[in-house]
Amino acid sequence: MAAFTHVTVGTNDLAKARQFYDAVLAPLGLKRLKDFGDGGSCWGASTEEFMVLKPANGQPATVANGGTISFEAPSRAAVAAFHKAALAAGGKDEGAVGPRGFWPNAYAGYARDLDGNKLAAYCRNPE
Repeated sequence: MAAFTHVTVGTNDLAKARQFYDAVLAPLGLKRLKDFGDGGSCWGASTEEFMVLKPANGQPATVANGGTISFEAPSRAAVAAFHKAALAAGGKDEGAVGPRGFWPNAYAGYARDLDGNKLAAYCRNPE
C-alpha cells in the first residue's frame, strides 16, 4: 500500500507551471494526465500522483519552509535529465546531481520550481 494518494504544490502562474512540470517530470516517466481548467493539473505514470493547483482560498501560493517533494527516478541518467530540465525551464539549482548518503546507492539532484517549491529526483539503484 502506498503512503500517499497524491502530493500537491501551489502555483501563481499555472501556464508556466504546466510547461515547467511537463519538461521536468518527463525524464522520470511522468506525464500530465489531467487539467482542471484554470485551476490546476495532475501528473503521474498511470494515475494522478502529483498536482499543481492555484490555492483554493484565492491567496498567493507560498512554499513550505523545509519542505521538499522528491520523485523516484528510474536511473541516474534520469536524475541528471530531471535536474537539467528544471534549470533549462527556469528553475533554480538547490543541489547538484550526485551521490547522497541517505540510503545505499542514493543519487539525487535538487531544484526549485518557478514558485520556489523545492524538488528532488532520487535514484536508489546501483550505478
